[in-house]
Amino acid sequence: MSADIHKQAFVTEAGELLEDLEQSLMELENTPDDSDLVAKVFRAMHTIKGSGSMFGFDNLAAFVHGIETAYDLVREGKLAVTQEMIENSLKSCDVIKEMVADESLDSSCGEPLELKSFFASLHGGTPQDAPASVSVDTEKTSAGKTLTTYRIQFKPYEDIFSRGVNVQLLLNELMELGECRIVAHPERIPYLEELESEKCYVNWDIILSTDKGENAIRDVFIFVEDDCDITITPVAFYDGSEVENHERIGDILVEKGDISRAELENILSEKKRLGEFLVEKGVVPSSAVAAALEEQLHIKNMKETKAKKAEAESMTSIRVQSDKLDFLVDLVGELVTVQARLSQTAARKNEPELLKIAEDVERLVWDLRDNTMSIRMLPIGSTFSKFNRLVRDLSHSLGKKIELVTEGAETELDKTVIEKLNDPLVHLIRNSIDHGLEMPEERKASGKKETGTITLSARHSGDSVLIQITDNGRGIDPEKVRKKAIEKGLIAEGVELTAKEACDLILAPGFSTAEAVSNISGRGVGMDVVKKNIESLKGTLDISSEKGKGTVISLKLPLTLAIIDGLLIRVADQFFIIPLAVVEECIELTPKDVANSHGRSIIQVRGDIVPYIKLRELFGIKGNVPEIQQIVVTEIDGRRVGFVTDAVIGDHQTVIKSLGKIFKEVHGVSGATILGDGSVALIIDAVKIYHGIE
Repeated sequence: MSADIHKQAFVTEAGELLEDLEQSLMELENTPDDSDLVAKVFRAMHTIKGSGSMFGFDNLAAFVHGIETAYDLVREGKLAVTQEMIENSLKSCDVIKEMVADESLDSSCGEPLELKSFFASLHGGTPQDAPASVSVDTEKTSAGKTLTTYRIQFKPYEDIFSRGVNVQLLLNELMELGECRIVAHPERIPYLEELESEKCYVNWDIILSTDKGENAIRDVFIFVEDDCDITITPVAFYDGSEVENHERIGDILVEKGDISRAELENILSEKKRLGEFLVEKGVVPSSAVAAALEEQLHIKNMKETKAKKAEAESMTSIRVQSDKLDFLVDLVGELVTVQARLSQTAARKNEPELLKIAEDVERLVWDLRDNTMSIRMLPIGSTFSKFNRLVRDLSHSLGKKIELVTEGAETELDKTVIEKLNDPLVHLIRNSIDHGLEMPEERKASGKKETGTITLSARHSGDSVLIQITDNGRGIDPEKVRKKAIEKGLIAEGVELTAKEACDLILAPGFSTAEAVSNISGRGVGMDVVKKNIESLKGTLDISSEKGKGTVISLKLPLTLAIIDGLLIRVADQFFIIPLAVVEECIELTPKDVANSHGRSIIQVRGDIVPYIKLRELFGIKGNVPEIQQIVVTEIDGRRVGFVTDAVIGDHQTVIKSLGKIFKEVHGVSGATILGDGSVALIIDAVKIYHGIE
């Protein structure tokens, strides 16, 4: 069971590493001389290889070994990054994904021989040179990490500055690896008249506690190895063992080579404090004693706080299966329903003590609900980053120059919404690339930059998230859309279309303006399906475009699909919920308003004509109609529409319940919720009702 858990941990970690690896490779494609990116790619490959081998993915480890070796040559300056190398590296990422997804760990899992041969040729080997089983650095794998304290003695040569090295950046990178203490040794700094500003006279002792392993430390100094002396010594492990006792300063100084054992024993016989004696006798400088004291204190503190840190780390970062989280949300939903019943009962009995308990429970349940829902929220940037590869590959295959810009990657959405949003976004971006952006020569001829831009942005808009896909391409041509619509029998001859009407027609089933069917678009199965997918997420899709300037596709989505804020209304003895996300206001519908409309279902609201839908007629509910009814005014697809009801009860915390397969085709209802008295209220799908009547 434990092995399965560790394998799953590797699969999860590998997925995250591959996403970062693809991003780094695409950046490296634009800046092939960036040594930091090369080192980043190498480290990712090294980690995937080592972890894969440890958990039985030997075939994967052998495949990655050849790629890692090639990038090792690049970082040593013996090999240059080429377009072909990047192309094959990205293809290799796809192969690695397939290998990771192969739960059987079958060694016959596909490894294209041409990829193995390509990377083998770069380092002068053959595909068979890659070992079937790769040695593993256990400190760099995802499981069984050992926290180790290292003593790093960093002695740069005097001319290191002349080679463009910024020592501060190296020290900063070390500090990012873990708990770190740094002590400088300034003894070699000369008097001012002898000092040369271009020379480095200082060396450093660094005491670092990290679980990243020694290779991660060496990677920091990978490009300055020839410009300094580096000594890395493990001085303590925190898995129950230690290299040796390093509680005493004398032992530390002897091991570092600052003093001999004989000198130490001789000094100790004089019965003074060791540090004072050593400095007084001139055996070691005061900075060496200071460094030893820091190391002594650091190791002592690490021992004392290790258990607390381990507990804190487990609390700040923990992986939970999504089905467990879904079950928790379901339980919270049930608790919200029970709390509503308790509040209603307390209000009916009007007992002060019971009312106080109900209020306390309500406060706690709301806090629990908000906290639980926040756990389900994920930044949409994880989805955005996947599209860099899509844009790159399509731009290359179509011969277009395209730049993808992302904004608002930190915007959070419910994990369920994010999971279901991937396919619609892929289709919309492919459409923007294929239909929207022009070829470089066409863009140049129209006075634009040869490189087109697609902007993918996200931001909060009330209790929803607004996602926009914007391109600066050719835009939508209403005349072209009109001709296609006539050809498909969607409109009659002679009908003229506005830009907005042309955009709306694109969402019609089977509509496509592509001249020929390709592997990217043109089959007429697309925008209508995208719209249905967005509406299934209780969202809306809107298109705006200007010919010659570009197109903006806007998706408005709810933050979560589990618990929403709703407006509780009543028609006769039936209760309904309208999501507050679409509600603008509530107004009265009097007999005078009905008479003024002359039989039409419209009302004037502050100078605007607003059409309305009578829910009583829509759902066939019988009973007496009150003299004064209520209209709930909503905004759908940028237009205002009202829903007539007998009474508006008020806000309601709505736990969404599925109606089941038997009610799947019920028009205008998206789900149900349970009220405080145990009765059921149907959740109105205002968007579908509007489009069904339109």
